[in-house]
Amino acid sequence: MTPTNDKTPSAPLQPMEITSPRTAEQPGPTKAISLSPEPEHEDHGSSSYIPTIISLVLLLTGIGLDYFKVDWFTGYIRIAVFGVAYLLVGGKVLLHAVKNIAKGEIFNEFFLMGLATIGAFYIGEYAEGVAVMLFYVIGEHFQEAAVARSRKSIKALIDNRPEIVGLVQGGQVTPVNPKEVKLDDIIEIKPGEKVALDGELLTEQSSFNTAALTGESKPDTKSKGEKVLAGMINLDQVIQLKVTSTYENSALSKILELVEKASSQKAKTQQFITRFAKVYTPVVVFLAIGLTIIPYFFVSDYVFNDWLYRALIFLVISCPCALVISIPLGYFGGIGAASKNGILFKGSNYLDLMTKIDTVVMDKTGTLTEGVFQVQEVQVNGLDKTEFLNLTAALESKSTHPIALAVVAHAGNSYQKKNISEVEEISGHGLKGKVDDKMLLVGNGKLLKKFNVAYPAEIDAIVESIVLVAINNQYTGYITIADKIKEDAKASIEQLRSLGIKTIVMLSGDKDSIVQKVAQSLNIDQAFGGLLPEDKVSKVEALKKVGKNIAFVGDGINDAPVIALADVGIAMGGLGSDAAIETADVVIQNDQPSKIATAINIGKSTNRVVWQNIGLAFGVKALVLAFGAFGVASMWEAVFADVGVAFLAILNAVRIQRMKF
Repeated sequence: MTPTNDKTPSAPLQPMEITSPRTAEQPGPTKAISLSPEPEHEDHGSSSYIPTIISLVLLLTGIGLDYFKVDWFTGYIRIAVFGVAYLLVGGKVLLHAVKNIAKGEIFNEFFLMGLATIGAFYIGEYAEGVAVMLFYVIGEHFQEAAVARSRKSIKALIDNRPEIVGLVQGGQVTPVNPKEVKLDDIIEIKPGEKVALDGELLTEQSSFNTAALTGESKPDTKSKGEKVLAGMINLDQVIQLKVTSTYENSALSKILELVEKASSQKAKTQQFITRFAKVYTPVVVFLAIGLTIIPYFFVSDYVFNDWLYRALIFLVISCPCALVISIPLGYFGGIGAASKNGILFKGSNYLDLMTKIDTVVMDKTGTLTEGVFQVQEVQVNGLDKTEFLNLTAALESKSTHPIALAVVAHAGNSYQKKNISEVEEISGHGLKGKVDDKMLLVGNGKLLKKFNVAYPAEIDAIVESIVLVAINNQYTGYITIADKIKEDAKASIEQLRSLGIKTIVMLSGDKDSIVQKVAQSLNIDQAFGGLLPEDKVSKVEALKKVGKNIAFVGDGINDAPVIALADVGIAMGGLGSDAAIETADVVIQNDQPSKIATAINIGKSTNRVVWQNIGLAFGVKALVLAFGAFGVASMWEAVFADVGVAFLAILNAVRIQRMKF
């Protein structure tokens, strides 16, 4: 059967194979917290922790031998133990400092760490020098762990086009690579298979799942001569297509090309600490130099080594160990809290971006609705409703159309007792047949008009997909079928407004009248239907031009380009397409729209904790720096000040994961 309100097929699109835009464009945006350009971590596995562990063992051994004043632990042996411990954790840092100096980039994190710790060795404070570098590297490991966790479910962008297509030649079907198929060749697609190439339908009729391309939930019934696009899934029977577009110019390829272009437009977020380091590092270095030299002109009993010692202590205290540890831990806590709530953040910078969102744009099908057909309303004239459903379901049971299946599922099993005969499928209209000696017509308005059966004119204005029923050439009633709105959809809109989201927009490839009805029921500000992927991109671009900070939420491959374009792209991961999930910055793993508000809330809570950690680290550091400048604080006090701040930061970060969102 063919219901009314079938969607007009999408205009063909045109693409290319691409690599993952997230991987290619942003190899490290998830590693958002660092005081300067990041070292390249070739190995993030457990083996990368071995040098750190050995260094820690050597440091503790050296401290123990010093404490017990072991006779042989002096001179070169003592220097060697602490030197090896230092090089195990500081070797790469020093190497990066040298490389940056060669490039003309002197004042950065690596230079500061190297200068301070080498200075500590110069004045004989070996243990302190190792401890400072060790704590820094531990901070780096925390950073790497956060990145690894946020990316563990992320793979390269998947191009989900079929690798084999059935080419019809001389009455035989030969499996070939779609790239080898030429224009006007004939290909065969079996039920359940994905269409590999755009083509013209040669078979009389078949239904297709078009959700991957259009986002529309209702299957699209195509008749002979109509256009079928790559990416659609054949639902009914074995069909044949005459190829009208090559592999490189198919609809699915065009969408993947849009993903690449949109991703390249996403702005990179420059982190606060990176900007701060450009000022902080040279200031600290010059203050240390000044602390060594300036007292010469004002202090009568000036001793160079004494003031050099103070300057080196000043440098050690100024090292950003606490910041390097505390800030990534805050984001790690946020990512962990999100994971517990079924939300995957692909990078800590997206937690930051979540706090700036003022506009949420959502797809309809699969995001706010279930993407599954259900009977919404049954209207009957002059017949018992149960009998009406049983008669209709009996005839519909002879069809494999998804809407027919929805009617059958709604009716239950009683229809199976009916006697069914003389079933005839009328292409583009519906079904005709006898059920218990009653002649039934079940289909769209065109079917009833074909047999001169009158029905109320207002039925043609009904928004939902509708199945009309006539018994013995008399109009008997209708059944409306629609995609069910998710249970938490309305609550999610209310939650977003409570979080300060100013504008909520819905974009969909579904019929505009259906889109407007859903938008009205959910109290959404603006809604646009009948959109192709490039139309969605245009809508989001228009919002960005007026200064909106946008989060886009979608689930289909047609949503991938606009997900990549948005400031934060969010994908429904349970039922979403691979392209949408791989392109997104945030993945909601259980498909609940209420998790959008949860993700924003987690972002804001994480941001507060991170800034609390920053304030704590700077406050304690400023205090100890002042003591160090006046010769009151030693290096060990500086190290322990950093450890104390890091410990408090850990407790603060753990608090995020214990929060209820």
